[in-house]
Amino acid sequence: MPETIDVKQRILAANEAAAKLLRGRAEANGTLVTNLISSPGSGKTTLLEATVRTLASRLRVAVIEGDIATERDAERLRALGVPAHQILTGGACHLDARQVDAALQLAAFPLVDLLFIENVGNLICPTSYDLGEDFKVVLLSVTEGEDKPFKYPAIFAKAAVTVITKSDLLPHVTFDLDAVRRQVASLNPDGRLLVTSARSGDGIGDWCGLLEERLAAKRSART
Repeated sequence: MPETIDVKQRILAANEAAAKLLRGRAEANGTLVTNLISSPGSGKTTLLEATVRTLASRLRVAVIEGDIATERDAERLRALGVPAHQILTGGACHLDARQVDAALQLAAFPLVDLLFIENVGNLICPTSYDLGEDFKVVLLSVTEGEDKPFKYPAIFAKAAVTVITKSDLLPHVTFDLDAVRRQVASLNPDGRLLVTSARSGDGIGDWCGLLEERLAAKRSART
């Protein structure tokens, strides 16, 4: 058991070192980096598509996509004119900072205002890995049920923002939004919770406004 713990500590230490370099680079470039985490099918890519449609006319956006297989998500974003690079993990359930660093070197993105990292669909493993982001965002779709925050407390406690997705389906599913609000507030009193629907557009303005506010705050802190 001690040897297993030591190996894990070394892996995390190497990840932290890479994350520190990534964070320093983003700071120097004035780029806001967001790490999106959720279960598969919660709507990360769909949220990004709505975000691009709202912000791309005034902000430069790029995306790192993480999946076990296929480039489908990156292709969806490229179709909107956004530079996107796909990381294929081949089975690994999360991205790490060294993968992101290698992907950024390969992608050679132009200077951007917003860099989104769409993590592999998983509410557990990605929680432990710092990718050099400014903040983590956890997505929860109304089709998943309201019990997820207390079942997966680590990510809901660490994420600065919880985004409820697919809210247009609320009339058709059993989902206690107030219960989710209470759970998230209990786990992360300082966190934000937004209710969105990429299909109807509800809440997308609030989400994009939050990103613009955080970008402005980051750049203001540099001066």
